[in-house]
Amino acid sequence: MRKSKKVLPLIEKAVVSGVASEGKAIVRHDDLVIFVPYVVPGDVIDIQLTKKRNSYAEGRAVFFHTLSPQRQEALCEHYGICGGCQWQILPYAEQLRYKQQQVSDHLTRIGKIELPEISPILGSAKTEFYRNKLEFTFSNKRWMTEEEIRSGETFDNRNALGFHIPGMFDKVLDIHACWLQDPISDRIRNEIRTFALENDFSFFDLRNKGGLLRNMIIRTSTSGEIMLIVIFYEDDPVRREMLLNHLSEKFPEITSLLYVINGKANDTITDLEVFCYKGNDFIIETMEELKFKISPKSFFQTNSKQAYNLYRFARDFAGLTGKERVYDLYTGTGTIANFIAKDSLQVIGIEYVPEAIEDARINSELNGITNTLFFAGDMKDLLNEAFIEEYGRPDVIITDPPRAGMHDDVIKTILFAEPQRIVYVSCNPATQARDLNALDSLYKVEKVQPVDMFPHTHHVENIVLFKKNDE
Repeated sequence: MRKSKKVLPLIEKAVVSGVASEGKAIVRHDDLVIFVPYVVPGDVIDIQLTKKRNSYAEGRAVFFHTLSPQRQEALCEHYGICGGCQWQILPYAEQLRYKQQQVSDHLTRIGKIELPEISPILGSAKTEFYRNKLEFTFSNKRWMTEEEIRSGETFDNRNALGFHIPGMFDKVLDIHACWLQDPISDRIRNEIRTFALENDFSFFDLRNKGGLLRNMIIRTSTSGEIMLIVIFYEDDPVRREMLLNHLSEKFPEITSLLYVINGKANDTITDLEVFCYKGNDFIIETMEELKFKISPKSFFQTNSKQAYNLYRFARDFAGLTGKERVYDLYTGTGTIANFIAKDSLQVIGIEYVPEAIEDARINSELNGITNTLFFAGDMKDLLNEAFIEEYGRPDVIITDPPRAGMHDDVIKTILFAEPQRIVYVSCNPATQARDLNALDSLYKVEKVQPVDMFPHTHHVENIVLFKKNDE
């Protein structure tokens, strides 16, 4: 006989006291720390626990007794369902304050190293429509809201085009309007949905793997260019051309209309051919006097205008005089490398994705930059003592690793290279703090600058300048 699931208690009239990681808030009840989403400090709530451990629990707010004076109305009609932008209900000034505290806490508690005063976080000038890239999923099993379920109504059309519900790979919320990207994104997405429904195009079955339409990606640039990538699961030339011709006629502002056939088990397109249906197979982003080519598989910071500030701080921290050899680790499409090239003797960029490195080289050529070298390969394997002996010891290393931080072997090679300065750009202050601790034997933190790239979320970028102890 199967053991019945234990019913967890209801905590009544609990006061939300702070903000935690992953966009959740903290409630302290007796000796228990409870993590609750979609609430703000000062709310007084009843909490239904959903998970309980010895020292912490998770729960959801089921009743609000008092709303916090900090709370503001969410902009988005999908708030609390799609899982994104959890901090919409916090004023932006409060978001920045908590992000500043998050950086300080991680560097202090995890890094355990001597720190200077942390500079005030640089907020984003745009807090809505700031993203230059969004990806949406087609699904024939639309996520039903609680209101729809309670209505008892039968819904014949369960097709959706939107975002995955957090933690549910086969459930997609139909998105009507999103405040993250330029409104052209909404118009294109909604038109695709309407055209597909009117012409009986099949939406993807995420569980059983079938259907014509699978994903779509929209990329924009500050210069006004638009890239649309439509990903099909089935290779149906007739229906594919119907849709792409319609979009080409309806949206002449799309400068790069592309498509992919993805019949694999996963959604990634990095290993698939991208076909150009109309226009260019790239868009151009500008930064100062530089132009950057962005291909469909390229990484580029998703907040273009704030990326400029991020790179400007990184360049200032590097302290370049024109005489330095700089290693740009995790260079992506070479944005930072090309951005600092005019102030450097030489810049060497290393990145895992070959297509990104090809774009980095093209970006150097596009801007007449001749003092860069780019290499594709796994960082921990490529960056070693032999590489440094061959290409020269760096005076400065700029590193911008993924959220997991740097591999131990990469850190060992950096310590072997002994650059005079290390500029560490991170999207995860927790793993950054761990890596800073590993570098602490030879280096001292001189500057810390948080930068908010993602308003209404808990994410924060942070730049740290390390100087060699004997400098």
